[in-house]
Amino acid sequence: MTTEIAAFAEFAEKMRAAGYSAAARRAFQNNFANLRAGHTGLIPEAEIQPVTQLPRLADLPAQAGGDALLAQTVMLKLNGGLGTGMGLDRAKSLLPIKDGLTFLDFIARQVLHLRQRHGTPLRFLLMNSFSTSADTQAFLRKYPELGAPESLELLQSAVPKIDAATLRPAAWPTDPELEWCPPGHGDIYPSLLGSGWLDRLLIAGVKYLFVSNADNLGASLDLDLLAWFAASNQPFLMEVCERTASDRKGGHLAQRSGRFLLRESAQCPETDLSAFQDIQRHRFFNTNNLWIRLDHLRARLDENDGFIPLPMIKNGKTVDPRDKRSPKVWQLETAMGAAIECFPGAGAIIVPRTRFAPVKTTGDLLALRSDAFVVTDDWRLLLAPTCGGIPPALDLDPEHYKLVDQLDALLPDGVPSLIGCRELRVRGPVRLTAGNVLTGRVTITNAGGTAQTLPAGDYCDRDVALPVAV
Repeated sequence: MTTEIAAFAEFAEKMRAAGYSAAARRAFQNNFANLRAGHTGLIPEAEIQPVTQLPRLADLPAQAGGDALLAQTVMLKLNGGLGTGMGLDRAKSLLPIKDGLTFLDFIARQVLHLRQRHGTPLRFLLMNSFSTSADTQAFLRKYPELGAPESLELLQSAVPKIDAATLRPAAWPTDPELEWCPPGHGDIYPSLLGSGWLDRLLIAGVKYLFVSNADNLGASLDLDLLAWFAASNQPFLMEVCERTASDRKGGHLAQRSGRFLLRESAQCPETDLSAFQDIQRHRFFNTNNLWIRLDHLRARLDENDGFIPLPMIKNGKTVDPRDKRSPKVWQLETAMGAAIECFPGAGAIIVPRTRFAPVKTTGDLLALRSDAFVVTDDWRLLLAPTCGGIPPALDLDPEHYKLVDQLDALLPDGVPSLIGCRELRVRGPVRLTAGNVLTGRVTITNAGGTAQTLPAGDYCDRDVALPVAV
């Protein structure tokens, strides 16, 4: 143990000097110890069993008392992402998605609707990163009814990158900020403890935490589910959806030694990829909508010296991601949902796909902006009923649509109708307009280098080559 503490000393001092809590340091020390011990973080197929049966939200009897539990509940949204993969340089949740409203607009209005309708002081928190904190707080000043923006914040930690050659803190004097990396959303647990928020909530009588991603507006606080979770006395509950072919590369739920676990793609050995992607074998994926008993969370933290021993996810990078010649580093992360393995008696429940509508690509964004999604009276964004629970599958040319600015430039006159669309594939620079009605399976191709506009009209189960002959 003395050797282990000595090896970690430089990391501990670097994190202490940067102001990170003892809880954050202990969580990172656990990951660092696993790295030094040669743990890969991999979960072989031979060690796990598939999950075959789970309760289904749609089959549960109507629950009573959910509204009365709101006073004992906190709703937390993960809001640390910048959406850099889509060309954004500020909080992804500030991206306009529907009728000029952003993710944060919808979230704020959901919270205020619940408070007003049920007459209860539902508590609300945002887990921000240092990159999203200032912009988010400035934006929330338009909703003074929520409370002071700074009182709604749980600030995420950062952790040092590890020099792959020396296993010491990576150094990059030309840009010291690049010496740090996000610790993954598993950081929620040490951040709740180290910030003091966990104890403040418990002292205030808050017992239930509902946490989800800010970019998933389908993840509203469901009162029936809250009541069922409270009655179940489970310490931890994960909402899962049934995997489809489009989900085969994402993480899945499994079992090991009688407990649920979460296996991400980075934790799967290459030799097991076929089993990992077998959606008949591993049928359920984590929506990242989680319900947690705060008193049980406090007990687990106390048992483990202030951290939850989550499985390590090891990512190999370069210290400057734009310079592949810069030193190689390890970035250690943890996944919030992986805590399901750390709570005896934890459960999972199948929820409809309407509770999982994240925006990871500009194709997801286009679908949300279209008529395939509708706004409810309580400010949720749901698939239109006529879609039959299946969102349109959009495959937009990454050369021309990967970034939000590119998408906006190719939608100069509004968004096409996608309410009847099953699949849309676009290749080349194609301008779409509000006059386009796309139904069934449609492929649009522009082989030229100059953007072409799809003429107004209905397109059903068609392959269209631009320019269209007149």
